[in-house]
Amino acid sequence: MDIYAHNILDHYKNPRNKGVLNEADASCRSLNSSCGDEVTVFVKMKGEKMDKISFEGHGCAVAMAGMSILSEALIGKTVAEIMTMDLSDVQKYLGINISPRRHKCALIGLRSLQGALKVRADKLKE
Repeated sequence: MDIYAHNILDHYKNPRNKGVLNEADASCRSLNSSCGDEVTVFVKMKGEKMDKISFEGHGCAVAMAGMSILSEALIGKTVAEIMTMDLSDVQKYLGINISPRRHKCALIGLRSLQGALKVRADKLKE
C-alpha cells in the first residue's frame, strides 16, 4: 500500500474536524444517492478566508477521507479559491486519481463546502 492509500485510510478511520461546529456561519448537507454517502459541512469565516471547517456524515473511504483532508487543507483559503475548485483539486489533495465511478464520492465534501459558502453569501445579502 502506498503512502497516499495509508493517508486516506488514516483520515477515514480517524477523521479530522468531525462534528458540529456550533459557531458556524453556515452549513450545507449533500447526499450521493448512488452509493449512500452523506455529508453536512459547517463553515466559520474570518472575512473572506476560511477559519474553521467541520463535518458530520457517513459514507465510503473516499468520501469521508476526502472531507477530512479538505477540512485541514482549506483553512486560510479564500471563498474565491474554494468556489473555483473541482475534481482535479480534490485529487491533488487526496494524492490519487479517482476513477469516474468514484467522482461523486470524491466531490461530495467539496460540493457541500461550496454549498455552505453559497448559503453564507445569501445570508450576507439579506
